[in-house]
Amino acid sequence: MSEFRAGFACLVGRPNAGKSTLTNALVGQKVAITSSKPQTTRHTIRGIRTTGESQLILVDTPGLHKPRTLLGQRLNDVVRETLMDVDVIGFCLPADQKIGPGDQFITNELAELRRGRRKPVVAIATKIDSVSRDRLTEHLVAMDQLGDWDDIVPCSAVDGTQVDTVAEVLTSHLPKSPKLYPDDVLTDEPELVMIAELVREAALEGVRDELPHSLAVVVEEMTPREGRPEGKPLMDVRVNVFVERPSQKAIIIGRGGSRLREVGTKSRAGIEQLLGQRVFLDLHVKVAKDWQTDPNQLSKLGF
Repeated sequence: MSEFRAGFACLVGRPNAGKSTLTNALVGQKVAITSSKPQTTRHTIRGIRTTGESQLILVDTPGLHKPRTLLGQRLNDVVRETLMDVDVIGFCLPADQKIGPGDQFITNELAELRRGRRKPVVAIATKIDSVSRDRLTEHLVAMDQLGDWDDIVPCSAVDGTQVDTVAEVLTSHLPKSPKLYPDDVLTDEPELVMIAELVREAALEGVRDELPHSLAVVVEEMTPREGRPEGKPLMDVRVNVFVERPSQKAIIIGRGGSRLREVGTKSRAGIEQLLGQRVFLDLHVKVAKDWQTDPNQLSKLGF
């Protein structure tokens, strides 16, 4: 037990760098929502990978970015606070995109953080399944020149290439410690937050670029249906989906409610798997005008 390692690792990167997909691959189960739309993650979500020798607790954060709204500023604050509390940082740099100003912005933030408190940083080349060997070599050279990293690891969360290596490298920087969570715990994210995230993930599919930022989901109530037969429980889940403008409400609902029904069908399947029972999902779409820039609305929506 004296050699057992346990601690916290934080994955950072600009929006859509593959952080959530890598978190899910490392844990071996979906604990973070994923989307091709940037700024999908808004909460830090802990995924836990436990082996006989170690326990790696992954903190998935929103993408660090130059903020344009009050929401953006608050999301960046969440990331900075998280970075102060972890044992090792994984900086995700997607191989299918050239290193740009957003990556330089994060590199500068990490350098500033390391001046105040020494933190190991592992540079992770994500999405290597989508590029050629030559392109990957170029990317790894560019990563090396970008900053001063403790390790550099290429991986693909989609096909599993080197995911175990990423876990081993991150774990090597953890302190010696007993287990912090029981073996069977994969996340400590509350059920209500995970349900809201599953609905938001379904609602994000196929929408125009400006809508993801304007979408917020809150679980209003969750109550077991009374009078159900023994062994056949049903959970009533009422969820509010908030957008900023009436035109966005129309997009989410779709013609004759068709799109909202799709969102309900897709998210209900995930919620039933999460809760281990049948669910009646009651979805409502509401307009909260310009909530991203309104401090009172942000607080009400949990930011």
